[in-house]
Amino acid sequence: MVRPKKHLGQHFLADKNIAQKITRLLPNNNLQLLEIGPGTGVLTQFLEPRFGNKLHVIEIDQESIEFLKNRFPSIIQNIHFADFLQTDLSSIFQGQFMVVGNFPYNISSPILFKILENRASIPLVVGMFQKEVAERIAASHNSKQYGILSAWTQLFYKVSYCFTVPEHVFVPPPKVKSGVISLSRIDRDLKGVDSSFLLSIIKTSFNQRRKTLRNSLKGFISNSTVDPKLLAKRPEQLSPEDFINLARELS
Repeated sequence: MVRPKKHLGQHFLADKNIAQKITRLLPNNNLQLLEIGPGTGVLTQFLEPRFGNKLHVIEIDQESIEFLKNRFPSIIQNIHFADFLQTDLSSIFQGQFMVVGNFPYNISSPILFKILENRASIPLVVGMFQKEVAERIAASHNSKQYGILSAWTQLFYKVSYCFTVPEHVFVPPPKVKSGVISLSRIDRDLKGVDSSFLLSIIKTSFNQRRKTLRNSLKGFISNSTVDPKLLAKRPEQLSPEDFINLARELS
């Protein structure tokens, strides 16, 4: 059996019922599917019968790779020994594909940002995060949990918090609960705003979230004609659409 490695943040899902619940969140379509960090294949065992050779898995742990190749010989060509964060996804997929996974807590935010960078190719994501992070991604504006992850993700995806997962269903058990969320891509009009500029506005706003936008964004404002009422707000009061309009004014 594969040993969980602390330096990789591995907490292997051991509950088959949870794995089946996650699998059922994926639609029946003809799209390919990428599982990130399959570990011992507890989720893979339910994905492989449904998706067959349309299923790809990517894993950074050599021990897990050998285990998966022995357990799932039918998709051996689709088992990728690589770091997801460093992988050019166009080298694996041509066209659209979905993403699923029990994401390591220590790199779950970078994983999400990479997915968002590749959003044009990824219409659906079903992922397990630390519960606090999952709730933050799904949080609505005007809430304390709403932040950079919330606003940036919700610009491009409809986020649904699906269910909570207790600590004891993992090996080793983490110290916190987990949350499963689904992301369904939406067609959002950025109104000509450059996405990198938009992200910088969101990050700068929330990096000083206790300040009003007039103070946190003073380096961007200069001679702009932004509505003073908007500038008097704090970042958690702005919806994703509000951030687009703000960035448009500032650009």
